[in-house]
Amino acid sequence: MTGKRRFGRIRRLPSGRYQARYLGPDGRDRPAPDTFATKTDAEVWLTRKEIEIRGGEWIDPDLGRVKFEVHAAGWIRDQVLRPRSEELYRGLLRNHLLLTFGDRPVGEIREAEVRRWHKERLTAGPLAPRPFGPVTVAKAYRLLHAIMATAADDGLIRRNPCRMKGAGQEDSPERHVVPVPVLVELLNRMPVRYRAMLLLATFASLRFGELAALHRSDIDLGRCSVRVARSLVQMNDGKLFEDEPKSRSGRRVVSFPREIAPELRWHLDRFVDRDEAIAAAMGEVFATARRKGTAKGRSGTQRARRRGKAS
Repeated sequence: MTGKRRFGRIRRLPSGRYQARYLGPDGRDRPAPDTFATKTDAEVWLTRKEIEIRGGEWIDPDLGRVKFEVHAAGWIRDQVLRPRSEELYRGLLRNHLLLTFGDRPVGEIREAEVRRWHKERLTAGPLAPRPFGPVTVAKAYRLLHAIMATAADDGLIRRNPCRMKGAGQEDSPERHVVPVPVLVELLNRMPVRYRAMLLLATFASLRFGELAALHRSDIDLGRCSVRVARSLVQMNDGKLFEDEPKSRSGRRVVSFPREIAPELRWHLDRFVDRDEAIAAAMGEVFATARRKGTAKGRSGTQRARRRGKAS
């Protein structure tokens, strides 16, 4: 006669397969997720489960049943994100992750599925009529990795299934340097109010958002330097707002050649609102037509009021 098991129970089903059950640390009677072909297989599974419990590594299987879509939405809600970053993450979720993993319980997502998803994103197939760019796929993979890492930290899953080395690394191609003859041709062709912007973009290596957010006080013509303290961000719906640089290194002071200082001085004298600059040194150096209606428009209103008082 076989003695009673010290941990768990095994019974033979009418189908001939074996079912294993055990009492979890939470006091609930729990079955194995699958049945076993032999009694030995069931005993091995129970032994491993007992080791997990004794070692403090037991994971409540019910927690892993939350759908990926629900967990991902909670993950974004709990993060402190800049508006543009949140918009990017939601776009990556919608266009790349939820199509494959949205309805799946996080506890059932396996490494092989992640590898298959990654390959399908980079190659044409049923889920991707055309291959996506490697930079976009790398961003989507990093987001998936972060979401599943939190699931592991919260005890929903045992370990992160995103374990592909290098899959989250972006390998952007080197940007070409504009030849001087091309730069000269561009300067001759574009409207004069944007010549200074092109010169700073070329010789100070500033991004468009950094250029668009420059104030008059940020440019020191005597020292031939530009202080980068903010960036203009545009959302997908067209809304514009100023934001701080993403990293500490983004806040910096850069130099430009003394030869372009006269062009910058002429631009400031010609296109930047002097009244606002004198009041608060906040005149926008490169106000677009859209932003002129706000910053420049306020100055125009102030001038109109002064004219009214004078009359």
